Amino acid sequence: MKIVITSPAGAMHRYTGSFKKAIHYAPLTMTTIAGLLSEIEENDVRIYDETIEKIPSDLEADIVFMTAITGTAPRVYAYADKYRREGKIVILGGVHPTLLPEEAIQHADAVIIGFAEGVIGQLMEDIKRGDIKRFYHGKLNENGSFGPVMRSLIQKGKYITSSSLEASRGCSNECTFCAVNALHSKNVYKRPIPEIVSEIEKIGTKTILFIDVNLIAHRDFAIKLFKALIPLKKWWFGLTTADVVNDRELFDLLVKSGCKGLLIGFESVATSSLGAMNKYRNENVDYFEMMKKMHDAGIMINGTFCFGSDEDNPDIFDRTVEMVEKLKIDLPRYSVLTPFPKTPLYAQLEAENRIFDRHWAMYDVEHVVFEPKNMTVKQLNDGLIRAWRDTYTLNHIKNRILRPHLGIPLSIMTNLAYRHYADKLEEFTREKMIDISDIE
Repeated sequence: MKIVITSPAGAMHRYTGSFKKAIHYAPLTMTTIAGLLSEIEENDVRIYDETIEKIPSDLEADIVFMTAITGTAPRVYAYADKYRREGKIVILGGVHPTLLPEEAIQHADAVIIGFAEGVIGQLMEDIKRGDIKRFYHGKLNENGSFGPVMRSLIQKGKYITSSSLEASRGCSNECTFCAVNALHSKNVYKRPIPEIVSEIEKIGTKTILFIDVNLIAHRDFAIKLFKALIPLKKWWFGLTTADVVNDRELFDLLVKSGCKGLLIGFESVATSSLGAMNKYRNENVDYFEMMKKMHDAGIMINGTFCFGSDEDNPDIFDRTVEMVEKLKIDLPRYSVLTPFPKTPLYAQLEAENRIFDRHWAMYDVEHVVFEPKNMTVKQLNDGLIRAWRDTYTLNHIKNRILRPHLGIPLSIMTNLAYRHYADKLEEFTREKMIDISDIE
């Protein structure tokens, strides 16, 4: 069978969007689906990632698998409707179809809810028999293997790194805005350590990137993983919570294992806002002490901040920009609080009748879709844009990153890319975000 796996992208992150060159990692969803299909039988499988290339209008396929997050759902649905009109079988999966399967099935022959592992075989058998079920519920053992990644399908040179992999899925935290907890209910799914080590050895690069949403979500697993990484002598990048510095054993092992960069969700410089978002782990972290420990250990920090909490006032933007420069965060990133479906935040704002925009294309964390409590929608939107631009002036970039460290070339490249992103942000109006006229 001819099978195509696609990942349509929202306007800002499409290959025609706000970056001159993609500075994100090679995604694993499509290559994992391809790997699972390869274990069943030989198929003609191709993938198209719309962040780096155009999806052909004349797609040659018998079956199309499509993955969607909330911000890409309308575009995915438009493609799905087109392919079904052409007689193709369409299977939808990913975060958004898992959260809202009854919505997604209106545009598909079947929806995979949860993980694709464990259901791909049954799905393909049902397709052959002409007996496709509407929903397939994929599950994982909490200490089991993940699907194989068909890395041969990744286009080299199109991403900031192709050496991305997963050690775990899920998170044990309960942040009110995060869709991960809505998906996994605090479950953390962990791969066998020898399997992770084997994959790293097969990748064969000096640097690797763990895409886990929280690499230290399960402390004992993280300790075992870091110990296993030490003899490999790799440099790795990943995501953790800020309180990793408060756990001496865990932090020492993280450093010894070769960590060179972390994405950390600071979320806010205001303690009251952290409480409103249930980001309780950050309340006991001294950000200045944390950054000193990270930089002393040679670790670069991609710090994320979220505006729009009910505790935020119009002064939050300038306060955050000032703090970011003082902390010397290597690569800051700003977003606006977004009520993703099935999250506690969505339930709260829905109950308070504060959500005014329900077009999923606007749910990309850079557009305001609800009425803030202590400022206007315009103040939140304008403050977000101002924070981006003020942070990414050349002077601010210089003050944050110019220090002796191995990652200076990477820091310069990513900061200049985000400077371009900040300059383009205002161009992505609602009209541009929801436009799907290019899908025939």
